[in-house]
Amino acid sequence: TDSFHQQTSSPSNFNRFVVIMIDSIFMANERGDRIVERYYRGVSNKQSIRAFRHQFIATKKLTKPVIRIDDTTFFHIKVDDVHLGASSKENCNPALVFEFLYAIAGLFREYFTKINPSNVRDNFVIVYELLDECMDNGYPQITAVEILKSFIRLAGESRALTRQEAKIKKALTKTITGVNEWRPNKDLVYEKNEVFIDALESVNVLQSTKGNILRADVTGQVIMKTKLSGTPTCKFGMNDKVRLRKEASEGKLRRAVKVVSLDDVTFHRCVRLSKFDQDRTITFVPPDGEFELMKYRVTSEVLLPFRVIAIVNEKGRNRVEYDVKIKPKFREQLVANDVVVKIPVPPNATAKQKHIKVRSGKAKYYPTHNAIVWKFRRFLGSAKNGYRLQAEVQRLHSVKETPWVRPPITLQFTVPMFTSSGFHVRFLKVIENTGYSTVKWVRYITRAGQYQIRI
Repeated sequence: TDSFHQQTSSPSNFNRFVVIMIDSIFMANERGDRIVERYYRGVSNKQSIRAFRHQFIATKKLTKPVIRIDDTTFFHIKVDDVHLGASSKENCNPALVFEFLYAIAGLFREYFTKINPSNVRDNFVIVYELLDECMDNGYPQITAVEILKSFIRLAGESRALTRQEAKIKKALTKTITGVNEWRPNKDLVYEKNEVFIDALESVNVLQSTKGNILRADVTGQVIMKTKLSGTPTCKFGMNDKVRLRKEASEGKLRRAVKVVSLDDVTFHRCVRLSKFDQDRTITFVPPDGEFELMKYRVTSEVLLPFRVIAIVNEKGRNRVEYDVKIKPKFREQLVANDVVVKIPVPPNATAKQKHIKVRSGKAKYYPTHNAIVWKFRRFLGSAKNGYRLQAEVQRLHSVKETPWVRPPITLQFTVPMFTSSGFHVRFLKVIENTGYSTVKWVRYITRAGQYQIRI
């Protein structure tokens, strides 16, 4: 993690939650011994941190990530062989404190791979330099690895900066305090300017024994990989419900488009939130390379890629019969890959291969999983009638009979060029002074999250 993520909210709320004042950062080994302590505001004292180390770290009583001792709040994470923590007397946002701690841990890993007491002691100077640059008077400043590595180097690395040193130092302040510090190199030049967009979704479904959908939601993310020269500005358009309704009311929408209502949207920090709050336009200066542009959640009008109908009958005490049908709900032109249907059986049961009948795919009983696993390498969308599995398992008698709880059937799959939310990329405009042309690639992939069918 090289920065804090942004969440959509009103400017007043966002500014209120962004306030984070950390009094000190400290590191301790598993015995609670001090390794590093850095004080920023002169508010926390050494006695309170010592009490935290001795009372909680040394005694292995760290059952909570946030602990309060008197008027000081301690935030704590375990990274490799070291306990990394922060203390504050202010009422700051815990999520941002933990985000900062994980960002610091990521920085240390970039410099000396594994975080353990010996590596920290061998790199005391680097550790304190990083802590000084990442925070000023308790306020986080910068955690971008690329920028910090340009002027904080490990001992033994080349220091051949004699001619460039003045230039680097001159640009350093502008880079750190500028609005585009995630894209510090403005002299990027690519022979072919390209943008790759991946819309990745996980669909979560809970279906009742009668076939009713009890819960259905989608969690998605938009991953971008940019190879763009200079410092371009990008405008990203999607079939957002609010935006398209506004365009329709203004007469700008030429044809009807399926809309999607996005919930809980989180953006990369390069996105201009004020612009999004104003007209739902996603405008940003992209980092170079791969990054996560946004995450979202959809809870309404979810398109299910598969429909499963399962009939399970217990015939007395000795036998259980299965009749399971699976049908595709995506377009005929599409193909699902690596479809796995896991059908649970009683723990005291066994199934012979000859009693498992399928016309497509491969089905096999796995005693270690207490399940019949039905696999399809490719599932065609044109198979509208679907496929059927019929099976019979024998139950073994035990001294103490316990009723079968009946766990749900679970699905795993990957469906390229399909989105359960209906999310669609409408356009991506790349604006740069030289006016070069850009090649754009878009890919959609939907995978199974918690896809469960009760039996």
